[in-house]
Amino acid sequence: MFELFLIGACVVFFLLALFFYWFIYWPAYIRPLALHRVRENPIVSPLPAVWCESEAVFNPAALVHDGRVHLFYRALGHDGISRIGHASSADGIHFDERSPAPVYDRDAGFTPTSTRLALSYRTLSYNTDNYASGGGWGGTEDPRAVTIDDRVYMSFGVFDSWQSMRLAVTSLAHVDFDARAWKWAPHINMSPQGQTNKNWVLFPRKINGKFAVLHALTPKIMIEYLDKLEDLHENPIQSNNKRSGRAGHWDALIRGAGAPPIWTPSGWILLYHGMDPAKNTGYEVGAMLLELHDPTKILYQSSAPILTAKEWYENDWKPGVVYASGAVIFNDDLMVYYGGGDKRIAAAKIPLKEFLKKLMRKENKIAK
Repeated sequence: MFELFLIGACVVFFLLALFFYWFIYWPAYIRPLALHRVRENPIVSPLPAVWCESEAVFNPAALVHDGRVHLFYRALGHDGISRIGHASSADGIHFDERSPAPVYDRDAGFTPTSTRLALSYRTLSYNTDNYASGGGWGGTEDPRAVTIDDRVYMSFGVFDSWQSMRLAVTSLAHVDFDARAWKWAPHINMSPQGQTNKNWVLFPRKINGKFAVLHALTPKIMIEYLDKLEDLHENPIQSNNKRSGRAGHWDALIRGAGAPPIWTPSGWILLYHGMDPAKNTGYEVGAMLLELHDPTKILYQSSAPILTAKEWYENDWKPGVVYASGAVIFNDDLMVYYGGGDKRIAAAKIPLKEFLKKLMRKENKIAK
């Protein structure tokens, strides 16, 4: 009798395992690589009563520090100046800490040269018709953040005009970050004046003992290695600002890197923004896996976008924009934070193991 019971139990266990495999695991495995939006989206929205972020909050940098996810995001108030705000969360979704004032602001050196002599801040305003750069006309834009050693390094754009968009970087000691004392180091310009550059990212680890700045994706990946960032004062990075992509693919035009690269044992995860001008698709997010020791080499590249603009908060005032400027590994998930419609902040995620397994499929492998 016991033997029959044991055989029956084994059969039931086998059938349950088979059910789990065919109806739960297997469908998830064969689904295309895609990020899954969190149901709480948008997770950070403008605050009408707060002067510095009453109009828009978007394009966040993200990092994990002291067990919390921190966002440094682009904030716009009535005056149309981009400043950097800060929020943090214990679970990566509900941001219960939010700074009431900018944590990084422009100084006189960031005032657009084209308006510095003729206009004062009081004569300009947030205007989505006149100012294509997120509705603002100057300041500090689209931050990215990484932690290296005991400092937070934040890079950002300095918008003068469509003929002069520079990249700069500053840093903050962890001890000041913990105290919420925003004693940022003087900024360092990474790109030359009078050129148009966007979407440069710092690697979160030094490579062969040097800071690494990824500043171009096409026609090949270009990385500048520096003993110290201060060297950029005398020798800013000369990039190509090309946007050609893969002809005939969803990313026929590659706009640039998204979040800073993320280290994994399999390689560096790099999110990027692409689009197909022939189909007028707007911003879409793709992924690459770069070789660890030589990240100019692409091992895998997503054959389809992993995030596209479909929800209302991704098509609010600037339709078709998902700008994935922040990403972290948190609780075994790849968490991606992005600006939706140049107005709000949203999040999407996927288990890291699933992401890597699907990215490293045959259809995404780059031929050598």
